[in-house]
Amino acid sequence: MPISSRTTGAPGAFLVFRCLFVSRCFVLSGLIAAVPASTAENNVNNIKDFTERANVTNLWQPEPPIVTPGLDGRAPSDAIVLFDGSKTAPDDGLLEWESVSGGPAKWQVADGVMTVVPQTGDIRTKREFSDIQLHLEWRSPRDVQGEGQSRGNSGVFLMERYEVQVLDSFDNLTYANGQAASVYKQHIPLVNASLGPGAWQTYDIFFTAPRFGDTGRVIQSASISVLHNGVLVQNHVTIQGPTTYIGAPSYVPHDAAPIRLQDHNNPVSFRNIWVRVL
Repeated sequence: MPISSRTTGAPGAFLVFRCLFVSRCFVLSGLIAAVPASTAENNVNNIKDFTERANVTNLWQPEPPIVTPGLDGRAPSDAIVLFDGSKTAPDDGLLEWESVSGGPAKWQVADGVMTVVPQTGDIRTKREFSDIQLHLEWRSPRDVQGEGQSRGNSGVFLMERYEVQVLDSFDNLTYANGQAASVYKQHIPLVNASLGPGAWQTYDIFFTAPRFGDTGRVIQSASISVLHNGVLVQNHVTIQGPTTYIGAPSYVPHDAAPIRLQDHNNPVSFRNIWVRVL
């Protein structure tokens, strides 16, 4: 049916409707016309520009090598295992170690553990290291004897010079820069995270070796971070020089060197020792 016949008898209403419809369309078309034609294109270009600028900071190379983490304290796939207790005979169990005084290491190896034999001397790795991540587990004797520095004393010497103290510091008062997990005589641990006598404890040590110039001048001091039983106790502290018992430390130029474990006349035990070269 034609529109005119449907609106017969009400031409005024039809005209009003038509005028309103046309006016609104005109206004709408005017609004559309008022928006720049390039807006959508600009938005696309802005997104493209942002993406391109973001891509500039995306680094695809070098791709980090894949390392399988160790579980339950076991060594990661790229670690050098220095002692895992898998062999019991001293010649095999301490294959990575030697006596500092020369010849084979003389510490006891039994039941997956190596233990200081007092007065047999310090032992050290046959390999030399610089920057490392070192993991080891240690245990002071369950039978408590002595006090202070005479109770469960040993030490971990990075590059044979820089000592992280091993000591039974559970309810055992001594000077704070000589307790367990101290950088001996240099840095007091942030907290005492020690477990009781006879309990296995862990050190995770992150060590950066010192750098020396051609003339022997120190370009960069050594630094170290230590986790004791999973607790951060040394937070990237600067090592002032080789460990000394009395007096101020002073650097002497050196190259890579072994890791040394101390015989301090206490039967301290060690197990699960591994290192990652950084």
